[in-house]
Amino acid sequence: MPAGTLYVIATPLGHLGDLSERVVETLRSVPIIAAEDTRHSRRLLNVIEAKPRRLVSYHGHSDERRESLLIELLQGGEDVALVTDAGTPAVSDPGFKVVAAAHEAGIRVVPIPGPSAVATALSAGGLPGDRYLFLGFPPRKGRERRDFLQEAIASRWTVVMFEAANRLVALLEDLIAMTAPDRIAVVCRELTKVHEEIRRGGVSILADHYRERPPQGEVTLLLAPASEPVSGPHAASGDEIQSAIREWLDAGESRRAVARKVAEAFGLARNEAYRIVMES
Repeated sequence: MPAGTLYVIATPLGHLGDLSERVVETLRSVPIIAAEDTRHSRRLLNVIEAKPRRLVSYHGHSDERRESLLIELLQGGEDVALVTDAGTPAVSDPGFKVVAAAHEAGIRVVPIPGPSAVATALSAGGLPGDRYLFLGFPPRKGRERRDFLQEAIASRWTVVMFEAANRLVALLEDLIAMTAPDRIAVVCRELTKVHEEIRRGGVSILADHYRERPPQGEVTLLLAPASEPVSGPHAASGDEIQSAIREWLDAGESRRAVARKVAEAFGLARNEAYRIVMES
């Protein structure tokens, strides 16, 4: 009996309109689906009226027996679809282990491409995307975290990171402490969802903003390359600068204090920043 096929299927980050016809057709036809969270995936499957014979849990805490089960099913001729809660499986996700095991067993692996938080953030962040360094989630503490952040700060390419919303401010503060307060960064939050937010500015300005307004949801953080200039006409649009000025003035900051923040956040000369603030 020929072996089955492992389909690696990208699912929407949030907006169900991003489902492709190929994804829907495959999920409707595959008899077994391995999902990060079966309850979450069940809701998606119900929407598209997909009724797999078996829905198997496979996530970061699954042991080798679950991986072996999936390989046995594939070797027995069953097709299996691998999905994560949102986006592309195996990207900062344990699904890569099943994919690697399938290759080692000579099983055909077919990607069904679609949404990716990495590509989505890069497309909307306004930072160079011709080369980038994806680092995933930062370690929580200790030397591993310091080494991780040093690598991010030193990178000559745009850096893409994931972080839990409740740890975003701590990440920004650590970047500030490691000499990157004025590096341009972009917080991409709740991509494709109702409360989607894409906020760009200096790391210190972003930290100030989210201290006052604790974020919620899924966060992808972009950090500008070490070689990327933060000054000049392309560092930020006039609308971005004016939006920041209004926000700080509305918060009760003096115009002199706002001018200092504008100069630091957008790489402008102090006198130029002061002129812009006074004319606002």
